[in-house]
Amino acid sequence: MKPVRILTLTLDLLAEIDNYESLLFTRRWHEVGEFELRINRHKRHTELLQRGTLIMLGGSRNKVGIIRHREIALDENGKKTENWLVKGITLKGIAAQRITVPPVGDSHDRANGSAETVMKHYVNNHIVNPIDVKRKIDMVVLASDQQRGSTINWESRFKNLAEELIEISKASGLGWDVILDFQQKKWIFDVFEGRDLTVNQSVNPPVIFSPQFESLKQLSFVESNYNYKNYGYIAGQGEGEDRRVVEVGEAEGLSRIETFIDARDISEQDEDQQALPEEQVIAKLRERGRQKLSEFAQEFFLEGQILTNSPFEYEKDYDLGDIVTIQNKDWGVTMDARITEIKEIYESSGYQMYLEMTDRH
Repeated sequence: MKPVRILTLTLDLLAEIDNYESLLFTRRWHEVGEFELRINRHKRHTELLQRGTLIMLGGSRNKVGIIRHREIALDENGKKTENWLVKGITLKGIAAQRITVPPVGDSHDRANGSAETVMKHYVNNHIVNPIDVKRKIDMVVLASDQQRGSTINWESRFKNLAEELIEISKASGLGWDVILDFQQKKWIFDVFEGRDLTVNQSVNPPVIFSPQFESLKQLSFVESNYNYKNYGYIAGQGEGEDRRVVEVGEAEGLSRIETFIDARDISEQDEDQQALPEEQVIAKLRERGRQKLSEFAQEFFLEGQILTNSPFEYEKDYDLGDIVTIQNKDWGVTMDARITEIKEIYESSGYQMYLEMTDRH
């Protein structure tokens, strides 16, 4: 069993346990992950598994969760099955504790630049260096900005910070996380780029997950356009006939699938409360439309159980966020997709790992 370290919020080690009943730890590239730990309450150190405490999987500074929930039940088997169920979120979930409060004198918190710069702008404004010091989370610091990702313009008003980071992450392809720094005794917010490990590139050694190559034990594949939309009517500010509406998309005829996108929150004023030129407002609405249409793209989901004797080594040959090739010749499926979720399962009977891979276009 992989050891689990119990830490204080200031990263002091309280104890280490490796005799739990089971542990499911889920990492996600775009979204917040979670964990579930089951352990008999009569085992050593279980009293330290309190809400608000951190757990770290082995020595992995990027596999850290904060306990949010505990429950226990007693049945006719007595002490033998008197197990704590301890659940929580990965550490990056603390972003959900903040909303994007606009600065004084402006209707929105605005940012433009690379996707990484924009994400770190919002974390800085609402966690690291907020104007209201009572909103500051002292443990969190920002990694240096390397200005990765596409250039975007973003504005936010009283939205959940984690949800905003998720949207920017999905729009840009960048991942984000909060990892531990034991030297500084800090939690580091950072943004990450996945590697291209697909079969047709020549920069990195390719990773091909396939039952035929004995790297996958199980594989499920879903191809869907149930939620697919390719033409948007984006409505900005105004009422009735005076409401500003722009269109985004090229599809025609039977292939055209329309949707309405409410963008009333997009401001038509700048930071000084002066009216923006009409072409700038239209550009902002169209950018919102493109962002939202990307959420309605055709979807391809794959989930596979990795063989324990796979020729590819986790966290060395591939990791969360990397783009790999998946192939099943019997199904006629060969595609490149990003690893967006990894489930690690530790039980007394052994170790299992599942990958979820997503491609939208």
